[in-house]
Amino acid sequence: MNVLETLRKTRVEVAPETFFLLSLRRTDWLKLLENPELSPRMSAPFMILSDRWEVTLLLDEVDYETIRHTVRDAKTQGNFRFLSFDIELDWNSVGFFAEISRILAEAEISIGAISAFSRDHILVRQENLAKALKVLGEYIEEVC
Repeated sequence: MNVLETLRKTRVEVAPETFFLLSLRRTDWLKLLENPELSPRMSAPFMILSDRWEVTLLLDEVDYETIRHTVRDAKTQGNFRFLSFDIELDWNSVGFFAEISRILAEAEISIGAISAFSRDHILVRQENLAKALKVLGEYIEEVC
């Protein structure tokens, strides 16, 4: 199946929450780990990515407000919506994310790309959500 056929069979789901991305220094991340009450509630999507430069957290607004006072020095970007592409992709699928990126780039919508084991997700700014869904709706079977 080619990329456009895969897109046509895809369903896009929009998480109801608004999300924040945080860039933490490793020392601030370790302080957060010391207090389990600051962990995500597990009722909304979240992400933790640690690389050699920083620890990045993706949290919904409720979890962000819970830890906000403890991460005052973090770089923060907010007002994102989390879109999930509900089609299970294997690791031999080529070009799925590239096609989504192309479609949204042509509409001048920037995205944050997130891949899980078998599904892809994107972050878009709240103010671009309606436009992104409209543009994707031309290629994707169901947008909700």
